[in-house]
Amino acid sequence: MASMILRPGAPDDDNRDYLPERIKGSDVVVNENGNNSIPYPARLTEHHAPLTKDGIADTWYEYIPASYDGSKPVPLVISVHGGMMTGWGQAIYTSWTLVAEANGFIVAFPDASLNRIWQVQWGSWDFRNGEPSPPPPGAAACPENVDECRDVQLLLGVIEHMKRSYNIDPGRVYMQGMSMGNLMTALFARSYGALLAGAAGSGCSSFLDRLFTAEGRVKGSGMLPVWQSRPENNDIPPEKKLSLRVNRYNRYYWMKRNGCSVLPEISIVGENNLAFYHGEGADQVYLDIKNRDHGQTLDDAALIWSYLFSGCRRKPDGSIEHTASKLPRKGDAFAFALAEGESHAWLNNRVVPLPTPARTWQKLKYHGLNGGTRVRGEYCMAPLRFLAGVFGAALAERENGASARMTLADGRKLQFARGSIGCVIDDDLRSMYCEAIHRDGQLLVSVEWFCRYLFNLTVTECDGVVYVTDHFAELSENMADLIRDLLRDGGTLSDYNALTI
Repeated sequence: MASMILRPGAPDDDNRDYLPERIKGSDVVVNENGNNSIPYPARLTEHHAPLTKDGIADTWYEYIPASYDGSKPVPLVISVHGGMMTGWGQAIYTSWTLVAEANGFIVAFPDASLNRIWQVQWGSWDFRNGEPSPPPPGAAACPENVDECRDVQLLLGVIEHMKRSYNIDPGRVYMQGMSMGNLMTALFARSYGALLAGAAGSGCSSFLDRLFTAEGRVKGSGMLPVWQSRPENNDIPPEKKLSLRVNRYNRYYWMKRNGCSVLPEISIVGENNLAFYHGEGADQVYLDIKNRDHGQTLDDAALIWSYLFSGCRRKPDGSIEHTASKLPRKGDAFAFALAEGESHAWLNNRVVPLPTPARTWQKLKYHGLNGGTRVRGEYCMAPLRFLAGVFGAALAERENGASARMTLADGRKLQFARGSIGCVIDDDLRSMYCEAIHRDGQLLVSVEWFCRYLFNLTVTECDGVVYVTDHFAELSENMADLIRDLLRDGGTLSDYNALTI
């Protein structure tokens, strides 16, 4: 396969237009909090022809890699632009053309039928008693009969046209969309998923009443490998608590349809927070990106291809075959997570009980201004008994757990005592972040100090959840919600189990 080549572009930092038309055919690039563009691809071609039965001319863009010669079947990706964008806009705001060139597959980028806005299904964020959200101005809603939706027929027409025009592997047709294009991709996946070997979307979850009945029954049937990217600052819907719930239930939907285990494998690498679900019928990947806004990151396509699309195929009998993907869908080899008030922990991709719940504790500065106190730090406190088990240390508790001695695997000897900020390390005294506390007969210390000072590990916190691992990682809000969801019920996910097929 060819190498992936990045071309230099001409930055346009003063641009504030949504989709600057002057970019088309140029080397101008636009950068916005990780949602970057690339120079207009030289091999991207524009096409016009009727793709549906109504005879109206459609517009789409094709990227054919230099390696394609028609001698063997190649995969096809249909990439669906966001609202008010275009097919060529989707081509430059993703890395699909770069990934296609490096891996030898074809990509098609269609334009929506009407005013650059897809005909998606609008509905309610609550599948029980919520008020429906109306379509935005200029948007045409998808008919209840999906077969009557022109944009669905357009996507079907693009797939058929590409199969007629090129040597496409029928078992390796994939679809990906951003924002409103994600809603469109999700609609297509629920209705015509049997034509795809995988679907992916970024930026906008589906309305919950389109996924579940009021009784909590999953709508639709069939299995499909699915990827969901949810940028941390996506905020659709805008209220954060509701946004987390909507994202959670979108995840539940494909877990149910694909027969996934409730326990994923979790891997946090830099800003990318990944949860890999393995299913009886098909797998699912959930990605949350730390500190990223609504949209799609430049590496989204590369991640989707490397972790999922490259390793799944739809067999002639309709079942999904998962083969080795370019990157393995595996969790972090060493990691654990704790959540404030929860009596279970996440340890190396399983849920384990704690001898007492994790707690948040504040380091206080007394006698501050006007005789008050100031909070100088807030930390997650974990029982020493749990930490000893994680790190293979020997623990001797004394005075009903009010003091303890620990011998680490490397021979270092530690002493802790209730109410003391000090830790004796091999007969030398060091201050911890805050004092040790005593609860339920257990001595608890700051996870942040213990793991950073003694083992040089990464400790990252978000919304009362702490994640510890041996490499650079930044925990994000949706992943923190996912982890707390697992720990809240000891891994049983009662809300998820209340849903039915």
